[in-house]
Amino acid sequence: MQLTDLFPNERARVVAIEGGQCLCQHLALRGLAGGCILTALSGRFGPVVVRIGGETLVLGRGMAQKIQVQKV
Repeated sequence: MQLTDLFPNERARVVAIEGGQCLCQHLALRGLAGGCILTALSGRFGPVVVRIGGETLVLGRGMAQKIQVQKV
């Protein structure tokens, strides 16, 4: 499932990022990489907001659609 499919307060593990090296590097610098656990704060419509650890990250829909997750 895509990150954009999560409802607020759902937790998920990142299983894949369907993007080039630049995108993966950009996200990793912000704490989002394969295997990390995140909590969706919002994102079914408009920008996607997630919490990773104690950090909040805002992603555009296009970028968020490239992130595959599995609910935990």
